[in-house]
Amino acid sequence: MSFVQPADSGHLVLTILLLLQTGSAAASGHGPGVGPPRFDSETFDPIVEGGVRRGAYPGAALVIGRRDTILFAKGYGHLTWSAGSPAVDPESTLYDLASLTKVIATTPSLMILVDRGRVTLDAPIATYLPDLAGTGTAGVTVQQLLTHTSGLRADIPDPELKALPDSAALMRRVLAETPRVPPGTRVIYSDLNAILLGEAVRHAAGEPLDAFAAREVFTPLGLQQTMFRPAARLKGRIAPTGVWRGHPVAGVVNDGSAFKLRGVSGNAGLFSTARDVARFAQFMLRGGARPDGRALVRPETVRRFTTKAADFGHGTEARALGWQALPTGETVSSAGTRFGPKSYGHTGWTGTSLWIDPDRDLFVVLLTNRAFVPRARRPFTILKEVRGRLADGAAQVSDAR
Repeated sequence: MSFVQPADSGHLVLTILLLLQTGSAAASGHGPGVGPPRFDSETFDPIVEGGVRRGAYPGAALVIGRRDTILFAKGYGHLTWSAGSPAVDPESTLYDLASLTKVIATTPSLMILVDRGRVTLDAPIATYLPDLAGTGTAGVTVQQLLTHTSGLRADIPDPELKALPDSAALMRRVLAETPRVPPGTRVIYSDLNAILLGEAVRHAAGEPLDAFAAREVFTPLGLQQTMFRPAARLKGRIAPTGVWRGHPVAGVVNDGSAFKLRGVSGNAGLFSTARDVARFAQFMLRGGARPDGRALVRPETVRRFTTKAADFGHGTEARALGWQALPTGETVSSAGTRFGPKSYGHTGWTGTSLWIDPDRDLFVVLLTNRAFVPRARRPFTILKEVRGRLADGAAQVSDAR
């Protein structure tokens, strides 16, 4: 029979104690190699790369930050499914923002015009669009258009849109639309609302939306990579959103109405990088201040536009002015489950999104070209899951700091 020597007994006890301590530390999430979640690749790579691996999009650009700092920025994948195509870079890869145009061009233009007394939110839209006088839409207010409570339908159906010969014909058709339900009674997310608002900017400002937004919004905020109708020389770094005769289509807006309107519309047409979208989010979190601290719009105007203004309950989406609010009305929300009740954001059909949580001083930008020949059967469902998990992950890391 063998016996354990006293020295060995002490060594055994020490070993057991160390094992217990390691196990306890690991269980609490603070052991060797394990710690609280951080704004790093370990936290976010599996989420974004999972979307590529599952075939929802070939590439993506992610930027997470606060009003005065960038916490995480990274590009994933490539512009197309070919490994030989350019890699995504959050600083230089341009994306078709689709409906983010509504909140990065149209809405801030209106914020500026409201501040200058050129537009009044509760005024009938016919005040700024005289062609609407005497129509069923004449009494719809600017605010109802911004909150998507105008009663207008979602858009002009594709067959009808394709039959219209030019931009003038499309605009006449939009101006001839009338509310399908009484204004102010429900949210119907509608591109027609944003097209009318883009026209209101043109009339109130005395120049087209793209010119006004470039001078009054993009330039003061340093958004040097944000534009309508990008030049042909930029095509090599624009994420394509379609295919024409076997070749990727990049730099042409992937929206029927905006395309018919020659690439400039209140609902779509804007191209930008993830880093520029982040700069815009920081402007919003700063309460309307430029990077140098000077006000571009008043803080109270920012609060008014980002405060929930329409919520009819029963699982519907809530809206602020121009922005989506919480709840989003989705089974799987693009804002996740952790963002606070004052959060606001928007998504774009091509695969873009921006969500801002003012209470956490936190934003999440994710730009993808989900519209480019996805390999997944349900790419939009996968993308919504990715968006929600990124928002939840960012909120969790923010709360742990």
